[in-house]
Amino acid sequence: MVLMLELATELLERFRSRTPFVTATVTRVDGSAPRQPGASLVVDADGTVLGNVSGGCVDSAVYQACQDMLLGDHDPKTLRFGYTDDDAIGVGLTCGGTIELFLRHHDPSIESALEAAYVDAAQDEPVAVATVVCGPDTHLGRVIVVRPVRDREGTLGDERLDEIAAAHATGVLHAGTSRTVDIGVADGYCQESMTLLVECTTPAPRMLIFGAIDHAAALARLGTFLDYRVTVCDARATFATPDRFPYADEVVVDWPHRYLRAQRLDGNTVICVLTHDPKVDVPLLTAALRLPVGYVGAMGSRRTHEQRRARLREAGLTDQELDRLHSPIGLDIGARTPQETALSIAAEIVAHRHGGTGVPLRTGVPIHRRADRSPSTVPPAWTADHLGHSAGITRPRSSSHT
Repeated sequence: MVLMLELATELLERFRSRTPFVTATVTRVDGSAPRQPGASLVVDADGTVLGNVSGGCVDSAVYQACQDMLLGDHDPKTLRFGYTDDDAIGVGLTCGGTIELFLRHHDPSIESALEAAYVDAAQDEPVAVATVVCGPDTHLGRVIVVRPVRDREGTLGDERLDEIAAAHATGVLHAGTSRTVDIGVADGYCQESMTLLVECTTPAPRMLIFGAIDHAAALARLGTFLDYRVTVCDARATFATPDRFPYADEVVVDWPHRYLRAQRLDGNTVICVLTHDPKVDVPLLTAALRLPVGYVGAMGSRRTHEQRRARLREAGLTDQELDRLHSPIGLDIGARTPQETALSIAAEIVAHRHGGTGVPLRTGVPIHRRADRSPSTVPPAWTADHLGHSAGITRPRSSSHT
């Protein structure tokens, strides 16, 4: 799924060249629709297309609607495609669900707040954009932009409404998942109910891979493909080199437990321990399992796993802390090669993050899960220093090769 803020770099080019464009953004999904709220398709004045909203089945019809808006009426509008609609069947939406889209014409010469949001998103800075997608015509398409520490930009046309919208947008930004927010008349916030689409971007989640082995190289490649910021760390300078890990964002030479202690981590962080060495594994996992990260996995046989658990228990970890460990790491897909093993690990990480079962879809589990299970929202400023019981580890100065 491509979100509009994920296209920030490309859209900034449109702003800087003052090229008008139209965005079509999914605002509502029912049933087994292929995309979730926030998915966007962009069409600019020369016909260039970015992103998609349906995995292909209605994109052609949406593209034509965007072209019509570029050439004609620029007023915002809503489109709906559903399985029972003749138009939807005609363009191929046969997956059994419905999607609702909001189309909006953008004039880069007058949208400074939105341009500033794209600048932040392109620089991997957290930002949220709240757009009125349903409500009074005078408010449709209005935008307000919020960030964690800076004043909001833009306006929905009313100071109190701006405050309420900014509060909702900030909450969505902290959750890290784009979604719609309804503001009702009964709440006293507005004279007519309205819906905001809040699109947000947060810094790329981190994947920390410990152990400079072939499996780590394969996993780094998949981690990058899944949009993680990947670090490979190993104390052996001979093995931890950028040439061996071209897909990693950084390759660090340091003792893994010391490097981990120096990092700023959050609930979206993934830690994969591939070292197979007790003198490395035990202090590293003792620290990792006491951090509020999203996933901790360790490679090894079942025998190694049982011996590792015993050592970790001796190091003071509780059963609750030990239960957070995914070991042996990965899902059972019959993996043999480093590449297949990396796929097994990546599959488990994705399943854990989104609440997947890991069983074949043909068994009847839902294909498209609801998007209301957002990733963990642990405050982003956590480090191992917040946990005073990190096995007596001292904070280092990491050496790195980038």
